[in-house]
Amino acid sequence: MSVVPAEVLPGSVLAVDETARPAAAELGPRARLWPSLCAVYRAQLSRARVARIPLLFVATFQSIGIMILMRGVVDGGAEAQAVVAGSSVLVVAFVALNLLAQYFGQLRASGGLDHYATLPVPPAAVVLGAAGAYASFTVPGTVVTALFGCVLFGLPVAHLWVLVAVIPLAGAALAGLGAALGLLAPRPELATLLGQLGMSAALLLGVLPADRMPEVVRFARDLLPSTYGVEAFARTFGPHPDWAFVLGDLAVCGVVGVVSLAVATWAYRRAAVR
Repeated sequence: MSVVPAEVLPGSVLAVDETARPAAAELGPRARLWPSLCAVYRAQLSRARVARIPLLFVATFQSIGIMILMRGVVDGGAEAQAVVAGSSVLVVAFVALNLLAQYFGQLRASGGLDHYATLPVPPAAVVLGAAGAYASFTVPGTVVTALFGCVLFGLPVAHLWVLVAVIPLAGAALAGLGAALGLLAPRPELATLLGQLGMSAALLLGVLPADRMPEVVRFARDLLPSTYGVEAFARTFGPHPDWAFVLGDLAVCGVVGVVSLAVATWAYRRAAVR
C-alpha cells in the first residue's frame, strides 16, 4: 500500500492553488540621478540661504580685507593680478571647502546620513546636490570681491565673465574635497579642523604671489585644486590673455572636480552603511 501526501490530492482542502496566491508586490522604479540631484540641490540651496548668509558676508569681507592689506605691499602687475584672483577664489574655498566639510562632518555625527539613506536618492545625487548648492552660494561674494579688487588695483574688468567657468569648476573641485574630508573624518571636530586647514592653504598659497614662494611651497601650491582656478582667472587680467593656458587651467580644475566628487560619493557610501 502506497502513501500519497494529502497536499497533492485534488479534493483535499490542503491543495494549493497557484493562481490564488497573491502576486508579489513590485518595487517602484529606482529614482533617477538628475531629478534626485535637482531636488537635493534646491533643498540645500534653500537651507544655505537661511543659515549661511552671515558666513558668506564673512567670507566676502575677509577677502576684501586681505586685498586692502596687500594693497600696501603690492602696487600692480602680475602680483596684483594674483592677489585679486586668489582673494576671489578664496570666497569659494571658504564656503565650498570649509563649510561643506563642517556640514558633512556634523551630518555624519548626528545621524543625518541615516535620513538620506532611507530616501530613494542615489548617493551621487546627495553629494553633487550639496556640492552644487554650496558652490552656487558663493557667486555673489566672488563677483563682489573680484569687482572690488579690480577697482582697488586698477585692473581691467573686461574679462570678468570668465568667472562663469571659474566658479563652478573651482567650486566643484573644492566642494568635492570638502565633502570627502567631512565624510571621512571620524569626528566632527576633526572635520572642522580639516576644513579650516584647507581654507588656510587656499589663503596662503592662492593669494600670495607665487614668484616669492620657495620651491617646496610652489610644489604644494600645485597640489591645491583652487590653484588652477586662481591661475586661470589671473591670466585674464593681461592685455592679451593666452586663452589656451586659461582653458588648460580650467580643464585641470574640471578633472580634479570629477575625481574629488567621485571620492566624496565613495566616502558617502562608506559612511552611510556604517
